[in-house]
Amino acid sequence: MTKKQRALEVIERLKKEYPDAGCTLDYDQAWKLLVSVRLAAQCTDERVNKIVEVLYDKYPTVDALADADVVDIEEIVRPCGLGKSKARDISACMKILKEEYGGKVPDDFDALLKLPGVGRKSANLIMGDVFGKPAIVTDTHCIRLVNRIGLVDGIKEPKKVEMALWKIIPPEEGSDLCHRLVYHGRDVCTARTKPHCDKCCLEDICKKQGV
Repeated sequence: MTKKQRALEVIERLKKEYPDAGCTLDYDQAWKLLVSVRLAAQCTDERVNKIVEVLYDKYPTVDALADADVVDIEEIVRPCGLGKSKARDISACMKILKEEYGGKVPDDFDALLKLPGVGRKSANLIMGDVFGKPAIVTDTHCIRLVNRIGLVDGIKEPKKVEMALWKIIPPEEGSDLCHRLVYHGRDVCTARTKPHCDKCCLEDICKKQGV
């Protein structure tokens, strides 16, 4: 079985296992996902979802958040960790959206990368979830699982994993696959305990590398 064949089989099996898998960050506007994904660095999505409720109650629009004092933003987002740098990035990012994009989030990958605090993972998440464009989000679950399964071989650097996956995954499948890998990584192919291979839908095609 080639890597491409294995990738297509993984995609189909995970579709059946997690048909409704989607982004676990709550948002109803593009700029809110931009804020949440910055807060999610080294923090659980569950906690981020609670913190942003407080943030948006006080600052319900891009303009309001852009005009907010960074210290006030930091006070709210501190429970997510790295409060100072996250507040600074969110403030700077919202200012750029307000001043350069009319309060809208750009739908261009390179433009997203130029925003403060936005890396490839965040930009891909926005491109896939908000704009429905081809995207591969190489978060920790994705990197761990594609190495274990054998879709990539011992690659841990996110950009290199992303580039390797682009070669074997149909562009339109990338975003949904990455969401399903998150679900599978939390429930079955776990990181902190031994993976539950006995109840894994991929058990017979997984290379079990690093298990």
